[in-house]
Amino acid sequence: MAKAPKNAISPTRGEDYPEWYQQVIRAADMAEVSPVRGCMVIKPWGYALWENMQRVLDDMFKATGHQNAYFPLFIPMSYLEKEAQHVEGFAKECAVVTHHRLEPDGKGGLRPAGPLEEPLIVRPTSETIIGATYAKWVQSYRDLPILINQWANVVRWEMRTRMFLRTAEFLWQEGHTVHATSEEAMEETMRMLDVYADFAENWMAMPVLKGFKTPAERFPGAVETVSIEAMMQDRKALQAGTSHFLGQNFSRAQKIQFQDQAGNMQFAWTTSWGVSTRLVGALIMSHADDDGLILPPKLAPVQVMIIPIFRDDAQRSEVQEYIERLRAEIGSLTFAGSPIRVDVDTRDMRGGEKKWQHVKRGVPLRLEVGPKDIANDSVFVGRRDQPQSQSMPRGELVASLPEILQSIQQNLFERALKLREDNTRVITSEGEFREFFTPKQKDGEPEIHGGFALCHFADEKDLEPLLKELKVTPRCIPLGQESTPGKCFATGKPTEKQAVFAKAY
Repeated sequence: MAKAPKNAISPTRGEDYPEWYQQVIRAADMAEVSPVRGCMVIKPWGYALWENMQRVLDDMFKATGHQNAYFPLFIPMSYLEKEAQHVEGFAKECAVVTHHRLEPDGKGGLRPAGPLEEPLIVRPTSETIIGATYAKWVQSYRDLPILINQWANVVRWEMRTRMFLRTAEFLWQEGHTVHATSEEAMEETMRMLDVYADFAENWMAMPVLKGFKTPAERFPGAVETVSIEAMMQDRKALQAGTSHFLGQNFSRAQKIQFQDQAGNMQFAWTTSWGVSTRLVGALIMSHADDDGLILPPKLAPVQVMIIPIFRDDAQRSEVQEYIERLRAEIGSLTFAGSPIRVDVDTRDMRGGEKKWQHVKRGVPLRLEVGPKDIANDSVFVGRRDQPQSQSMPRGELVASLPEILQSIQQNLFERALKLREDNTRVITSEGEFREFFTPKQKDGEPEIHGGFALCHFADEKDLEPLLKELKVTPRCIPLGQESTPGKCFATGKPTEKQAVFAKAY
């Protein structure tokens, strides 16, 4: 009986998907648990990936007319109290500062000194503090629109945490805009949803569904929330980005008013939108395998890693000289609008050990160069998205390198899209719904949580007991989904509404 192939990651996805996810992060040296409960230390490889995401998104935001600014970390509690629905949605997750300064406690330790006049909330999101600022900035229709984004950290006191997906503190961007009309604000809401979908699909190689959230799933205080939803390899959904049409709810609470062209005072219309380091978790669960991380080339911190192979100092000198020429040739090429990010692993380690480290870190392309390769003016090439490696003439490799990287990018997208298409089903009955969302497991595969179920539904409240039992949520009402008459899959009530349901992170 043949032995099962060994993998770099243990357990595998099929054996224990949640633990596999944690081990991929560890093997790729992306992050580690911090001394503070629920928080993480993002290590250089993981942070470099986030920085690349930031750069691309920041350019996309600025191309749509937005500017960056920064607002306080602390929010007076009275600001949140002005928007009751918003507060209710975040109250259980708020971290509260009640005292200032530390003083000796007389026992060799420290204790908080005087209490604050008003408790301060460590921002869970910034609608209220930014709204109060905008109320001072907006006087006339001439002051509108305001299109601002901030890159920041936020704190939500999560009880169950998982690195990158859900932590007590995380990094994100939050856009906050103000408009003279509801039409302009809604256009902004949808524009930013399209930006997120563009980034997810064309940079992360992660296909997404765009759609409206159902009322129970909307952002607290929003009139409408739209989101992008992605399917992970265990068939669960992950909300990868949201954009909110806030109507006049926050402007009324924060008194954001302006004089219109007719001289009348009006409340402004506002939006907010954001993505976070959760995208790093989404990328891991979309593409990684049982040997570690797989990075889409457009976002990889290093796109091409050259690994020298030699036995002695004479070979070392010959290999290094060849590699430097190869590195210069590759560095002169561009991919996705930037010079190809190429590096050489010069560490004093065995070649095989180096190779596996870069496999686990998800480097898209590995190039191994030794004396035999130099004699043939060739390079041994390993693509992270394919198990086989092959020798290629150096000139052919260099000439085709941008196309190879694009092929990897496209292959990752198509694999993820096929997974979603193969695991999306139209469901018309409660029995079929129950069967679909009862977890199953096949040899060598993740525990399967159904996938995406497209269902007619009538009243969201009627579904609450069933959804709670199965741990399923309505992910979104897909955009472009034509209204078609049908019956609610659970109650049989006539309806034209359809939503995608799934288990979710």
